[in-house]
Amino acid sequence: MRAGRDGPRLTGMTDTGTGRPGLPERPSLDGLEDRWAPRWQEEETYAFDRSRKRPDVFAIDTPPPTVSGELHVGHVFSFTHTDLVARFQRMRGKAVFYPMGWDDNGLPTERRVQHVFGVRCDPSLPYQPDWEPPASPPRPPVAISRRNFVALCARMTARDEQAYEAVWRRIGLSVDWGLGYTTIGDRARAVSQRAFLANLARGEAYSSEAPTLWDVGYRTAVAQAELEDRLQPGAFHTLRFDGPGGPIEVDTTRPELLPACVALVHHPGDARFAGLTSARSPLFGVDVPVLPHPLAEPDKGTGIAMVCTFGDLTDVTWWRDLDLATRVVLGRDGRFLPEPPPGVPAQAYRPLAGRTVAAARREIVRLLGEAGALAGEPRPVTHPVKFYERGDAPLEIVTSRQWFIRNGGRDAGLRERLLARGRELRWVPEHMRHRYETWVGGLTGDWLISRQRFFGVPIPIWYRLDDAGEPDYDQPLIPDDSALPVDPTSDCPPGFEEAARDRPGGFTADPDVMDTWATSSLTPWIAAGDLADRVLPMDLRPQGQEIIRTWLFTTLLRAEQSTGALPWHTAVLSGWVLNSDNRKMSSSRGRLVAASAPIEQFGADAVRYWAASGRPGVDTAYDPGQMRVGRRLATKLLNASRFALGLGAERALRQPVGEPLDRAMLGRLAEVVVTATEAFDRYQHTDALQAAETFFWTFCDDYIELVKERAYADGPGADSARAALAAGLSVQLRLFAPFLPFVTEEVWSWWRYGSVHRATWPTKYELTRVAPESEPALLDLAGDALRQVRRAKSDRKLSMRAEVPLAEALGPGPMLDRLALIDADVRAAGRIAKLDLLRDRTPELVIACAF
Repeated sequence: MRAGRDGPRLTGMTDTGTGRPGLPERPSLDGLEDRWAPRWQEEETYAFDRSRKRPDVFAIDTPPPTVSGELHVGHVFSFTHTDLVARFQRMRGKAVFYPMGWDDNGLPTERRVQHVFGVRCDPSLPYQPDWEPPASPPRPPVAISRRNFVALCARMTARDEQAYEAVWRRIGLSVDWGLGYTTIGDRARAVSQRAFLANLARGEAYSSEAPTLWDVGYRTAVAQAELEDRLQPGAFHTLRFDGPGGPIEVDTTRPELLPACVALVHHPGDARFAGLTSARSPLFGVDVPVLPHPLAEPDKGTGIAMVCTFGDLTDVTWWRDLDLATRVVLGRDGRFLPEPPPGVPAQAYRPLAGRTVAAARREIVRLLGEAGALAGEPRPVTHPVKFYERGDAPLEIVTSRQWFIRNGGRDAGLRERLLARGRELRWVPEHMRHRYETWVGGLTGDWLISRQRFFGVPIPIWYRLDDAGEPDYDQPLIPDDSALPVDPTSDCPPGFEEAARDRPGGFTADPDVMDTWATSSLTPWIAAGDLADRVLPMDLRPQGQEIIRTWLFTTLLRAEQSTGALPWHTAVLSGWVLNSDNRKMSSSRGRLVAASAPIEQFGADAVRYWAASGRPGVDTAYDPGQMRVGRRLATKLLNASRFALGLGAERALRQPVGEPLDRAMLGRLAEVVVTATEAFDRYQHTDALQAAETFFWTFCDDYIELVKERAYADGPGADSARAALAAGLSVQLRLFAPFLPFVTEEVWSWWRYGSVHRATWPTKYELTRVAPESEPALLDLAGDALRQVRRAKSDRKLSMRAEVPLAEALGPGPMLDRLALIDADVRAAGRIAKLDLLRDRTPELVIACAF
């Protein structure tokens, strides 16, 4: 029998002819994912109820995983944590808004398409409607149009998204798949472009021609948040400049940038360079000013530094502060330009033209040596060099026109507002807030959002062309809101026809797309769609700690600029999964385990058990041993449930519970419910799991053994035991349901209607109502007595079923009085013929067995 989300359902059982459903002969974990995942989808078990409103809604801003290959166990780890919260809140009666998005734009997707299909994008080529990639990727790559390239990206991400979704369903994420979105889809593009245009209208977005950090491999600008320092080998070379009073020695690790030198700088208080105003560069003979600047370090190298346009970010600072000239020598492909910058002799520059940075360095060092312009030998050094976090080559700095959004880097007022928002936000764990504050406090520039790529959300801007065909960047052409989303490279601005594209007097499109974070920063609004009034601000932002400075910060920034309020109330940060070498599991570094592998080996519930053992913000080792523990737990839950139901527990769910031991068990379970609930409310799922698991083993090893003989009998004592077993099993299945969704659903289907995941979360009241005036310590006392009897049998190498003719219980009077309340169950479980209770001065219970 099966019905919809709220209707009755009984599965997994057969009728015995007695009116009581039967139980599976040999319950198994195998195949549970294939059985239940499709049924949850069919019955809309996790569908969001669109009729519900605040405060009956719990909304999650789910991280959209980057679609660029294969999910690994690190993804499973963190996404399981979010699912635990979603399942708990759903059972608490909330309508859970739990979408899944796919981050399918950006550099990783393009790079993968280039490698898999053997193509490269050339925007100058025309679109070929019938073009298909070769069966084998050609080498060298074949050039295709931008539109053909974007179509390939869309094809690959759609395929990957299907594979990702299959893994998520198999691991049991309780996502509402009807709420899905992609960051390249129409809704996301419209939201992103609308937000950008609002930033532009408020003066928060602007374009500027300026020095920009540039990845020569990806051939795009990158933002401050995407940088990482990597230690690289290098060498200090001492160059001899000509000065009025003789040679001026200058240390540099980038001698190849000598033709880009525009000044020498020293500290204002360094007397060695007092009165020195100019110098002449070796090899090129270019006169450059010698200027003071407070950032120059007197005790570093020779005390005077070469300023080049541009070697590093300090060069940019000096260039800007001192209003220096610009001599650009590096192109966007990472090679030296074919022609020298103005003022640099062509003949001296020619040996460097077209060379890579490394080749130019070797060549100029050779030339300097031949000219006698090097002092001493190069001195090896290992120093931090800036890389794009996904890149393979050191970043260069080139001058280019880019779009920026103000982010507090140059606005102290905005920076203080963002810090205040961070203090309003609930952080789990709390110490993660300091990472956010450190990032915001250390911002030095605005957020660069434009990228020189193709598969992304286009900058929705055109520019008028003057009679010479030059764009007017100060008066951009803006689309109507109703037209969004637009692609300026194929759509026309209002008032223009396609024939005017790229013609003098006509228009041209902004060629760039937005940084992926410019879209991902808007996930609360993209995911909400037409449900914004019901789900915003959201309750929870779960995410990785490493993207506090990108995803979390940029979302807070966009919310501050648009609404002046938090986009969600709580941020829960996950730790990393560590590989066998104790390093972060990462697809970019080749140290990963595919998500499907442990699921196939151990089962989804076992993998979820391992994931749940990791606390928020704490790094956790990838541990198959922990998965084996989880599988044993799930197996025990199957078998213990079948045993308890075989005693007739399902028939006694609402019978009175009168026996002291039965009440004690339910009283202890009521404490566990309180502990688990409070833990989930604190987003500490591990504490909830530990409480439920610890009790479960006591329930199996002690309580069931203590009462099973009574439960097999007839009369009020048997009814009490079966009722307690039924109540205890019902509560425990619900406690485990967020962690082990497949096995709990399976057992629930043997004897209860509907889905356990739509059942109510257990409460202390439902247990204390069944078992009032309970004394939970009686369960501990009975378990202690039973363990001592078992130990005595084990010491004598006897079967646990061996009879004990006589046992004596020694202990203080009050303890023995409590033992007398449950002695029948202890005697039955221990197969004790006679149990004498002897008052003694010993502070603890001691059981002595005579055989």
